[in-house]
Amino acid sequence: MVTATEPNNFSTNAKAVQIVATSSHSGQQLSENVAKTVPEDADFLDRILIRHRKYVAFLVPFAIMQLIWWVTAFRFNWFALYESRWQMPVVMFFGSTVAGMTSEGGGAVAFPVMTLLLQIDPSIARDFSLIIQSAGMTCAMCVVLIMQIQIEKRAILFGTMGSVPGFVLGSVLLDAYLSAAQKKMLFVSIWSSFAIALFILNSQHNRRTYDVIPQFNFWKAAVLVLTGLVGGVFTAFAGSGVDICTFSIITLLFRVSEKTATPTSVVLMGINTMVGVYWRAVWQGDVPSLAWEYAAVSVPVAVTMAPLGILQGTIIIVMSFGFFTSIAKVGQALIDDSDEQQYSMLNANMARIFMLDIITSICSRWQGNE
Repeated sequence: MVTATEPNNFSTNAKAVQIVATSSHSGQQLSENVAKTVPEDADFLDRILIRHRKYVAFLVPFAIMQLIWWVTAFRFNWFALYESRWQMPVVMFFGSTVAGMTSEGGGAVAFPVMTLLLQIDPSIARDFSLIIQSAGMTCAMCVVLIMQIQIEKRAILFGTMGSVPGFVLGSVLLDAYLSAAQKKMLFVSIWSSFAIALFILNSQHNRRTYDVIPQFNFWKAAVLVLTGLVGGVFTAFAGSGVDICTFSIITLLFRVSEKTATPTSVVLMGINTMVGVYWRAVWQGDVPSLAWEYAAVSVPVAVTMAPLGILQGTIIIVMSFGFFTSIAKVGQALIDDSDEQQYSMLNANMARIFMLDIITSICSRWQGNE
């Protein structure tokens, strides 16, 4: 059943207060078939699962991943790496929290820090982002599934059908032909476009939203596959992308509620990062040792903060918009150091993506008026 949320006729100040209150205190929306009260005939285990659903959902993946990491860390003495690789665990404390709370993976924080601040090669930053998200986002995905939070399963299915071949094609055909500066600038253009998408979403105060995609049909499935394909290509050189592409499409074009779109993007990114790590580590087999070392010391942070981010509940659109606008401004330094041809390429990409955001917004408004 598709449930629509009608707009409220609040004043501007009341809306602002409502957004802050919702972002700070409300939880994610659970599926309709989830038991919210304890039945009288429930046994001991059922009572624990219903009454303490959040704690169980967090502790199960947390305990498993922490146990595996500590045993492996003692075996290979990973603790010695902290002396020289301490930067990324600190970064991922915030990055993994962002990954769980919003539609952006931890790679959205890791990639710019590693490439712009630490001056690490984008390929290493991409591999680290995939590895760390395959741990953190997978734990966050487990929280979503155990709690039975409302997700758009068709967006995950068709998005993955497009993103897997998109990632493979991007890794084989595109990644080798892009220079380090071009990858950095493409990253800036991608996230700048997402900031524009969030701005458009945040400006639609009186829009109707749905729990899942309404009136699902062939063309909507095709759009999701194409979105996954493009997002998979982005993920191939930036370590993330399919999550924010899917989030933008299902919220702007299909008018799905952010409370559904956020955990949907988390599950989608968790699946795709596992596929990405498998492809890079097994089939291509050239993951740099530096990426593994940074990931080894960052895993215990990621598997803790990403699930906690999910438990915080809803997406904070205003904070996300400011976050990605800041990334775009940091990227200005890259533009200043680039030659005229690369600058023209960035402008062209920004123009194309900006026009796509505008077209998507127009289609969304047209669909809402039907």
